[in-house]
Amino acid sequence: MAEPVTQARVPHFWRYTFIGVLTLAPLWVTWLVFDFILGLLYRFGSPWVTALARMVRPLSGSVSDLLLHPASRFALAVIITLAILYGVGLAATRVVGKRLIERLEAVLARLPLAHAIYSATKRFISVVRERPPGLQRVVLINFPSSEMKAIGFVTRIMTDQTTGREVAAVYVPTSPNPTSGYIEIVPVEDVVNTEWTVEEAMRFVMTGGTNAPSGIRFTAPGTAPESKLRDTGST
Repeated sequence: MAEPVTQARVPHFWRYTFIGVLTLAPLWVTWLVFDFILGLLYRFGSPWVTALARMVRPLSGSVSDLLLHPASRFALAVIITLAILYGVGLAATRVVGKRLIERLEAVLARLPLAHAIYSATKRFISVVRERPPGLQRVVLINFPSSEMKAIGFVTRIMTDQTTGREVAAVYVPTSPNPTSGYIEIVPVEDVVNTEWTVEEAMRFVMTGGTNAPSGIRFTAPGTAPESKLRDTGST
């Protein structure tokens, strides 16, 4: 009698285990995103906390040890990084800050490799912030196959030298880390414009698709799915 009961409990166990996975999946993806962002903030701010602890040590060894404690060090590193980012953003909107940035760019211009990386990154960020002519910034393209579509950001519109038609350079980010991805060159007529903002698309990518607007334009206007075309042709 014990064997049928055990067999009945196995599907019961896996069913509720699967429900538990689905329940915790959004929290897990959210944690991955925050862990990635906080990790970046910590790595940037950690040297500042170390320098602060060294400055404080001659005055108070206990305070220095407290600053170097893993928990307090992590918190201070994140806070310091956010404060620096806020200060840089505030200064960048002021005349003095703009002059400092111009001087920094002048120094980087003398370093070939650093200048190439800085210029390319700055150009990419400025392109993403501005809307390309004739297209939305956030689009869908056929990737990795014609039956699937991926979210992408149009970075540039070019002209095919052979046919003269327009093609778009589209950056397709990976999830949950949008800093890595693919560059695809797609004919403009194959690009599907969306009504999403850059912020909405980034939230969609960083949360693995769990955070998205209620609707998306999956099919380009004026086209129909293959099933509908077959039905129309058969009639």
